[in-house]
Amino acid sequence: MNDLAPLLTPEGRALLAEVRGTAPADELAVATRLRREHPAELVSAALGQARLRQRAAAKFGAEDAARMFFTPNGVEQSTRATVASYRAECFQALGVRSVADLCCGIGGDAIALARAGIRVLAVDRDPLTAAAARANAEALGLGGLIEVREADVMEVDTAGYDAVFVDPARRGGRGRIFDPEAYSPPLSRAVEAARKAPHAALKVAPGIPHEAVPEDAEAEWISDGGDVKEAVLWFGAKPGAVRATLLPGPRTLLGRGLPDPQVRPVGRYLYEPDGAVIRAHLVAEVAEDLDGGLVDATIAYVTADELHATPYATAYEITDQLPFNVKKLKALLREREVGILTVKKRGSAVEPEELRKKVKPQGRNSATVFLTRVAGAPTMLIGAPA
Repeated sequence: MNDLAPLLTPEGRALLAEVRGTAPADELAVATRLRREHPAELVSAALGQARLRQRAAAKFGAEDAARMFFTPNGVEQSTRATVASYRAECFQALGVRSVADLCCGIGGDAIALARAGIRVLAVDRDPLTAAAARANAEALGLGGLIEVREADVMEVDTAGYDAVFVDPARRGGRGRIFDPEAYSPPLSRAVEAARKAPHAALKVAPGIPHEAVPEDAEAEWISDGGDVKEAVLWFGAKPGAVRATLLPGPRTLLGRGLPDPQVRPVGRYLYEPDGAVIRAHLVAEVAEDLDGGLVDATIAYVTADELHATPYATAYEITDQLPFNVKKLKALLREREVGILTVKKRGSAVEPEELRKKVKPQGRNSATVFLTRVAGAPTMLIGAPA
């Protein structure tokens, strides 16, 4: 699909309504029937758009996705609606009333910003992507707040806007791009654009090295429902600050510049920090709040003797600690009649599915086994959610 225009016609919109919810197994029959009255290319485009809308429902919600227009890359790379809404609230709290959204993609962030009452200039250099962003603004009744422009983002004058949001492309022909200077535009150029505005946010991959974060930026790692989604570099906020934000909520843990936690013996409880906390290097803050320590100097598991409520880590009560040994684990699980086994690992080369096949859990009970290192030694910790 290289042109959205046919789908925006009355005939195209009628076809989209007719093929909505078409199951993959029914596509051939539906296409054959519709091609008797409509051009084959238009039918194919409508069915392709229907597939994209079904995929996009997880990010945008079924109601919005059913009205929006997508490209394959747009579905893959766009910001999840919950994350975009949170960021729009952050801009709103800063008093921002207008944002230049550079590398806007299909308009996910622009939509969230407009719904927060913020005027948006949405820019993307790809004609099809810009067309999708424009169509989405109109489809959701936000055309009055979102201006879409097809242009090179580095050539756009952002003067007069309260803030800039930059979302560089982090995928290439070979998949994900891990080198920030290989982003499009490169991180250094994106930072230049961000620094031109009173406030700015620069979306980057959550795996960005901490040493790549500019000194004048605040770094935030965001997870949604336990899944790490992105990192954001904020300019015009708190230079050098680090935080982890968990959605829904939001719940935000601020870095306090603590030293690495001490290693201590495994206590009654094991805490698994949220991925955003780990990426933000804030495990020490969680350990201090829990009055705990690490099971190993290189492993992000916190252990403590008491159970404390925290949104930043999941707690497990540990019943057994064994040196890594498949036969011993199998015997213990058989004795406890464990048929539902959750396997987690950190610092172990053993694959969870491989272990599950070897121990062949059977029974009415459930358990969680952690494959990790304790004070450098391969260890199995068995327990259950606290």
